[in-house]
Amino acid sequence: MRIALGADHAGVALKREVARLLDERGIPYTDFGTSSTESVDYPDFAAVVGREVASGTYDRGILVCGTGTGMAIAANKIPGVRAAAPADQTTARLSREHNDANVLALGERLIGPEVARDIVTTFLTTPFSGGRHQRRVDKMNALDRAAELP
Repeated sequence: MRIALGADHAGVALKREVARLLDERGIPYTDFGTSSTESVDYPDFAAVVGREVASGTYDRGILVCGTGTGMAIAANKIPGVRAAAPADQTTARLSREHNDANVLALGERLIGPEVARDIVTTFLTTPFSGGRHQRRVDKMNALDRAAELP
């Protein structure tokens, strides 16, 4: 599994914690920035990570901003991205099992490092259930294709 990692200025510290977790687990990743608390625009980082995941270059993406909401909204503008912003393990698990989420958005201002580690671990280890959920994911994918039409 390969992970695309990104954050804005409000998510730098938690992104570092996520990187430590990935290092501990031996999961390869690329950090697409930012690396300072100087103000930047979160859609720029969501777009890069989202495109990397949608292209298949990376299997999953993890984004961090203040709440996770902005990153999720921006990433979901990229066709092929199914970004979720869970604040707990249950939602992270269900986002994978039911929605085949491929991008995780975390909020540094809302969750602490231990909760974030649990959410990331759950997100990375939970498989998509398929079955009745597959037709719903197929419908989301069809919406992406419809959005790409001229």
